[in-house]
Amino acid sequence: MKASTVVTAIGRSKTATVLVRDCSLAGRVRTLGSMNRRHILISGASIAGLACAYWLRNYGFAVTIVEIAPAPRAGGQAVDLRGAGRTVVERMGMLEDARSIGLEQAGISWVDEHGRSRAAISSDDFDGEGFIAEIEILRGDLVDLLNRRIGDEVEYLFNDTITELTQDANGVDVVFRHAPARRFDLVIGADGLHSSARAAAFGPEEQFVNSLGLYTAWFTAPAFDDLDGWYQTYNCAGGLVASIRPGRISTESKAALSFRPRRGETIRYDRRDRLAQVALLDERFAGAGWHTARLLEAARTASDFSFDGMGQVDLDRWFNGRVALIGDAAACPSPLSGLGTSVALVGAYVLAGELGSGAGHVAAFEAYDRTVRPYAQGAQQLAGGTGGFAPMNELTIRLVQASMSWATRWPVRGFMEKQFNKSTDIELPYYSSDL
Repeated sequence: MKASTVVTAIGRSKTATVLVRDCSLAGRVRTLGSMNRRHILISGASIAGLACAYWLRNYGFAVTIVEIAPAPRAGGQAVDLRGAGRTVVERMGMLEDARSIGLEQAGISWVDEHGRSRAAISSDDFDGEGFIAEIEILRGDLVDLLNRRIGDEVEYLFNDTITELTQDANGVDVVFRHAPARRFDLVIGADGLHSSARAAAFGPEEQFVNSLGLYTAWFTAPAFDDLDGWYQTYNCAGGLVASIRPGRISTESKAALSFRPRRGETIRYDRRDRLAQVALLDERFAGAGWHTARLLEAARTASDFSFDGMGQVDLDRWFNGRVALIGDAAACPSPLSGLGTSVALVGAYVLAGELGSGAGHVAAFEAYDRTVRPYAQGAQQLAGGTGGFAPMNELTIRLVQASMSWATRWPVRGFMEKQFNKSTDIELPYYSSDL
């Protein structure tokens, strides 16, 4: 990657950071919008947003990415490169790089309170399309690959977000929290479950996000010697789930603590109040057994701790005028699907390809929605709902473990294969910019 220049844009109250790759291109901060080509704003330096930026740059669009974080987000949990999503990565010329930094995992196992395995599925089962995909990569590592693959001439506005969008027949006026207002030809929302672009162009979040009644904390923890390369999951009565998987660094692991509300309970939390979130986990997992005490301790100090409710996004249409949505902002399938990354990569690829085909944005948005929607809707169909992930009683826990122990044998295997095959359930178009 070439050297970067950081330019400061002074907004109404605070400072936003603009990163322009390659110092020789610093002047483009002032001139990109006036060039004789369409200028597209992407909200979110997510996997979906960065992949879309890559393809749009290949088609000659000027691209600006606005990201609420102060820098590209490092760390994070493992994501799956499977099916059509893996094909998109291959067409980007990144597949071997992704393989080289993928996680080494033996498979997934369901353990009891003493750490004894009650069921296991090897990473070799289901031809690399099972619970553990052929390529498992940390989210931060994939983001880094995408950033390096994008190359030069993409403008970044870090530590900022969209607060208002106003459209007319020729463009979109965008008001940012910190940077001066600007005008773009099109806006793409790739900013996740709590999308600011979706809120500004479509309406309040509660109109489109359906809660799954599950809450999860993700964070990095110290390494656990008894993993032996396995992604271990522990269920405790009351809808409690703890999981630990190996990290890419030998001294760390990637952990999660999930729970479902008690009957009649409403969970209220401030997404910015980490202490309250950790206190909620402490109360819920007190005395839960297995490694939960150590995980709670790690959650208190982890630099990448995050906590959120699980949900799915449901919109009748993924575009409104000159604004379109991709990834979780458009059709979040939830982490339980294992297909969020595939939906993000496929949506980014198809939307950019349709825009790059030369059609107007209306025809491009319609073609994107028509092509990707069946794939995303299939990903949102969770087999058996959420009950198998977080059982409420010991009997259901034992039934889930028994079914997983039969996963590679008839008749359960056929059912499992049907679910895993969703990752390939789309015929990806080819576009002129494909490598």
